[in-house]
Amino acid sequence: MTLPLHEALKQSPWQNQPVPHDAAGWIQRADEVAAILAVDALERDRAAEIATHEVQLLKDAGLTTILGPTQFGGGGQSWQTALQIIQVVSAADASVGQLLGYHLLWAWAVRLVGTDDQIAAVEQLYTSENLFFGGAVNPRDSDLNIEDAGDHLIYTGQKSFSTGARVSDLVVLEGTLPNGAHVFAIVPTAQDGIEFLGNWDNLGQRLSESGGIKITGVEVDWAGAAGYVNKEFQPLVYNTLNVPLIQQIFTAIYLGIAEGALRTAGTYTRDRSRAWPYSTDPKDSASAEAHVLETYGDLRAKLWAAQALAKSVDEEISLVLHADREALTAGQRGLIAVRVAASKQVASTIALEVTNRIFEVTGARATSNAVGLDIYWRNIRTHSLHDPVAFKRREVGEYELLGLLPEPSWYT
Repeated sequence: MTLPLHEALKQSPWQNQPVPHDAAGWIQRADEVAAILAVDALERDRAAEIATHEVQLLKDAGLTTILGPTQFGGGGQSWQTALQIIQVVSAADASVGQLLGYHLLWAWAVRLVGTDDQIAAVEQLYTSENLFFGGAVNPRDSDLNIEDAGDHLIYTGQKSFSTGARVSDLVVLEGTLPNGAHVFAIVPTAQDGIEFLGNWDNLGQRLSESGGIKITGVEVDWAGAAGYVNKEFQPLVYNTLNVPLIQQIFTAIYLGIAEGALRTAGTYTRDRSRAWPYSTDPKDSASAEAHVLETYGDLRAKLWAAQALAKSVDEEISLVLHADREALTAGQRGLIAVRVAASKQVASTIALEVTNRIFEVTGARATSNAVGLDIYWRNIRTHSLHDPVAFKRREVGEYELLGLLPEPSWYT
């Protein structure tokens, strides 16, 4: 029997187990993590405590270092595997899936914009010490102000959202110099100049630690300014993959939510739903009723289709992310962005449909707070508002009708 999270952490289930050596082994590890999270996901969501234990579980399982170099104890896996793992974890607890997805993004940030020396240093540090990342990079807010103090930079400002930062070891900052140049930097979270506002109290994704953050006089050596050499940024098209990557992470979270919702609803229908007695063709169980079977069949087929599209896009973006950074062209990047936009819009649509329609085939008693089917709809409804899905549809439409590729932006 799988134990609740707090009990499972008393002794790591993987303490005496070898690190998985291939993608299949890591997926199995993610399944084991998901089984633990699923036991009390609803109770932890209701309590909305700081997600310290959830992050520790991810660390204990090694999922935090699946992309890290093997020579430093990492999994050495691809983004294709990482995106599958985010989906598996999100099916059990979407808040934790979001924490993991954002951590992996920010752990990869140094590869996106850093120099070779910075990449080597950061990957050795976070992998060997199993450090967790958060980020203070919300483009809808004003940028953090950066003062050039000679041999170091000073960050000051505030961000409305900082997913994962409150439970992180390292946090990614992004701000602008007086000349308008953007600078990313990775800093230790535990320092006086970083204050968490503790104001995340939203409808869903309640354990994602997405509240505000205040930055006051945080110093970064110029050597830590990602991608800068002698105070000059070294641009690559590869730098702009951060947005397609995080959008595909969103797709993984959404499909995980939909999978978890359909799976949980199916169990409820089989075990607890009652057939409708006032029918011209009454059945002994709800599972035998035509409209119930039709609904599950419709939702499963649509979810399979969305998962198949996402899997294809996962492979495409993974190949680019692990290829030569200098080889990526603007055209290749644009086509990937279109494919990601298609994947995300489909995932968002099916996740909203699944989490809404499951109530039609579970019945009135399934709306009980004790059952907790609402958690799936609350989670997808909250996160799918990150940026309007209509603009993703438009991007795909412009490509299909006009042959236009999206230009890199903070949301494209």
